[in-house]
Amino acid sequence: MADFDLSEEYQDLSKTVREFADEVVAPVSAKHDEEHSFPYQVVSQMADMGLFGLPFPEGYGGMGGDYFALALALEQLGRVDQSVAITLEAGVSLGAMPVYRFGTEAQKQEWLPLLASGKALAGFGLTEPEAGSDAGGTKTTARLEGGGDAKNWVINGNKEFITNSGTDISKLVTVTAVTGQQERKDGSIRKEISTILVPTDTPGFKAEKAYNKVGWNASDTHPLTLRDVTVPEANLLGERGRGYANFLSILDEGRIAIAALATGAAQGCVDLSVRYAKDRSAFGTNIGKHQAIAFKIARMQARAHTARLAYYDAAARMLAGKPFKTQAAIAKMVAGEAAMDNARDATQVFGGYGFINEFTVARHYRDSKILEVGEGTTEVQLMLIARELGL
Repeated sequence: MADFDLSEEYQDLSKTVREFADEVVAPVSAKHDEEHSFPYQVVSQMADMGLFGLPFPEGYGGMGGDYFALALALEQLGRVDQSVAITLEAGVSLGAMPVYRFGTEAQKQEWLPLLASGKALAGFGLTEPEAGSDAGGTKTTARLEGGGDAKNWVINGNKEFITNSGTDISKLVTVTAVTGQQERKDGSIRKEISTILVPTDTPGFKAEKAYNKVGWNASDTHPLTLRDVTVPEANLLGERGRGYANFLSILDEGRIAIAALATGAAQGCVDLSVRYAKDRSAFGTNIGKHQAIAFKIARMQARAHTARLAYYDAAARMLAGKPFKTQAAIAKMVAGEAAMDNARDATQVFGGYGFINEFTVARHYRDSKILEVGEGTTEVQLMLIARELGL
């Protein structure tokens, strides 16, 4: 994949998901957006296609693919409906992937077949009211109680902006929590942050009222309250005290997925604008014949193309086992900005119709802003890139 030529297998996957997005997702997107309703039927069909199992081995119920396959699917879904795309992205890269990367064999056998099937969703419980970009500010606590083989984690705290945490098929949230203190090499003390698997039916776990968001209205997003949530000691995910570091590595991978989604959104705005510019007439000709419109759409296409190359590069590095943190940050930033800029320009191309919610470009305009915020703000990406430069 170094030369970015897609294999026949990748091409077939992309084509299949594109057709599904156009024929199944797009026709109901406006309805779910307006109603703020979760698209259960669409998600069920995605599950039947195996999309939630794309990057996981067949032994765990997956499709035996890789992370780039997931990214290609996200790009095609992102063209027509970002809410559906983020449901897949969060369910796989944030929900199931921590279990696959850091879980014990018992944890993998228990959870991965269910999550890879798409019949259940998992969430990624990192963000808190005072701990977003500064995840080290985590205040949720988990303490061990009991003795011998009967030890349990007792968790208390609050989480914010957790995707896939309150649907009828949400079964698991992996939460970060302070489990003690650690001494640094310089003698200073820092929080020991660990990750713990919390089934959503555990007493004391509550998904609060869903947010009334600007966009991604068909995506499920809730604040969470955890009050004396008690789970077995064996629900610790990964090494104790490595939770924060492990989640940061999950976010590095997730930025490739978000970049792919954003690239799809950027390309969707191009496609819609080209179609409209060919059909809409003004001053005696199609508006696409006017240089002001033609050049605007040409610049939109350049942004989408650049974003695609950026996430392809980051994915290629990741699959080759090479360092990719900086490339993922670049891809996420470039693609997120491309989506937002293209949504703004597409709205301008559509004129008054671009301000009407029933038009897809209006939904992209509302949806795309979060792509410059979620899974690491643009400022966080710039910080990571500057750090790599030694600044």
